[in-house]
Amino acid sequence: MSVVIYPGSFDPFTSGHTRVVRRACRVFDKVVIAVAEMSYKEAMFSLDERIAFARDAVSGLEKCEIIAYNTLTVELARKHNAAAILRGLRAVSDYEYEAQVAAANKHLDDSIETVFMMADPDLAFVSSSAVKQIAAAGGRITGLVSPMVEKAILARYFPGV
Repeated sequence: MSVVIYPGSFDPFTSGHTRVVRRACRVFDKVVIAVAEMSYKEAMFSLDERIAFARDAVSGLEKCEIIAYNTLTVELARKHNAAAILRGLRAVSDYEYEAQVAAANKHLDDSIETVFMMADPDLAFVSSSAVKQIAAAGGRITGLVSPMVEKAILARYFPGV
């Protein structure tokens, strides 16, 4: 069975993340979405909320498992017998950072590959940070995130509306 780990903070899970997972399900037998506990930076949403968002976004995809983690990604990959770590790329700037992370992971365990998937062109601008910035400024985020995430973000920025 081919297993891939898709790690991230997913704060929040976006439509771009969902598309990467759907495409990965066509390539791998199992996709483990690993939601980082993120003790190193402050998240807008709790770990439980971020897991719930991911579950909602990929509901119906039987090949997916969603877990929380707080270890090195390569340790998580070993634990799940994953052959690869999946990363989405939107632009060249993403590649520069992700290539460094992939090299560090390769140093830690050279048996685990990193697989990059390019973002779909219509969502190449979407990031969790961009979604939050657009929402905070009163912009429309419909289609950039699931309805569940949209409702949660708007409730944070505009309580009672």
